[in-house]
Amino acid sequence: MSSLVLLVFWTCLVGIVVFAWWRGGAPERIAATAVLVGAVVVELIHVVIPKAAQPAALLLTEGMLALTFLLSALRYVRTWLGIAMVLEGIQFSLHAYFFVANERHNYFYSLVNNLITIGVLLCLGVGAFLAGRKRTVVGK
Repeated sequence: MSSLVLLVFWTCLVGIVVFAWWRGGAPERIAATAVLVGAVVVELIHVVIPKAAQPAALLLTEGMLALTFLLSALRYVRTWLGIAMVLEGIQFSLHAYFFVANERHNYFYSLVNNLITIGVLLCLGVGAFLAGRKRTVVGK
């Protein structure tokens, strides 16, 4: 069952990234690239980094992703980027809490982490849709 969930997650993630690159503009492409790179780095962290060092590496990865969204939101001033930035900030705080408290990742951590990831992907998909729609309307 776990591998099925993982397959669905990666299919959705890659699908949204491809859609953002196809229909979106510069902000959508930057965010899509950041999301894809972040997801790959997280998978590499789980495979390559020792278990004891994973929380710090995950915290650093989420911080870089949140910073990317912050800089993009400041540069491009898109509502969806602001929402994604706030979600990434919450996710960074989640990682920071579990890192500082030295707690093991539990059901709550997994639930919040996955819901935020879904929210960021939805923001990216909506942003790409709106950018493509705007380009289509302007082009007519």
